[in-house]
Amino acid sequence: MIIQAKGIEKSFGNLKVLKGIDIEVRKSEVVSIMGASGAGKSTLLQILGTLSTPDAGSLAIDGTDVLSLGGNALSSFRNRRIGFVFQAHHLLPEFSALENVMIPALIGHRSTRDARSAAEKLLETMGLRERMGHKPSELSGGEAQRVAIARALVNNPAVLFADEPSGNLDSVTKKDIHQLFFDLRDRTGQTIVIVTHDPSLAEMCDRTLFMRDGLFVENGL
Repeated sequence: MIIQAKGIEKSFGNLKVLKGIDIEVRKSEVVSIMGASGAGKSTLLQILGTLSTPDAGSLAIDGTDVLSLGGNALSSFRNRRIGFVFQAHHLLPEFSALENVMIPALIGHRSTRDARSAAEKLLETMGLRERMGHKPSELSGGEAQRVAIARALVNNPAVLFADEPSGNLDSVTKKDIHQLFFDLRDRTGQTIVIVTHDPSLAEMCDRTLFMRDGLFVENGL
């Protein structure tokens, strides 16, 4: 299993957002998580991605007990083994597409030559060979999101987490981005967990989990 989480709980003040979540995700599986706003989807994704700490429960990512890690060890693990894609691309505006993709590799202490080579290959795979030198303001929304996906993949993460990755895109571009995730899985065996409100994306996934009031429920009921 790439992800093994049991009994995940999280509260903010008196509001209990997650009430004992269990989830397992296998290697190369694409899993979507759906539910109404406020169901706890993004909170769960942040905990699974080690951006937030649960109040209770256990979490292993690719065989590592991540809740036992702290400080630099956790940051290093996150950089090497976890990738993130959000609704907004969050690219750094002063850097080119190529430089944006290189940044996580450089943070991970890979050589500039290695980081550049990995970034170039990913951007070519994304169909952005001619756009590598462009800054985010010179890219379309779909191109910028492809750069963000390449950035998330540059360190060959064990799992890619995506939070509403196509929420800001038009219908045609959205369809292309959705297909990209499955092309990645088929080509590289990438494990992907996606939070989405989009039924068409969820239908493409291997499994869809439905959340309501901080728990998984059967078939959204």
